[in-house]
Amino acid sequence: MPTYDYICRNCDHTLEVFEDMNSRTTDCPKCYFKNTMERQIGCGSAVIFRGSGFYCTDYPKERKQS
Repeated sequence: MPTYDYICRNCDHTLEVFEDMNSRTTDCPKCYFKNTMERQIGCGSAVIFRGSGFYCTDYPKERKQS
């Protein structure tokens, strides 16, 4: 399940919610107005490579033919 950012159109409260793609948070937990939360469009997450290098472990070494 992805994490979505929401902002309230009434009080500008921001909120991060871990929820299913088909569900929506609509009520603001700060000002308690209904249907004021708006889902923000994010840039997504970045790919993170950790360790000594992905190419060293993911691809076989070339073998010399005799």
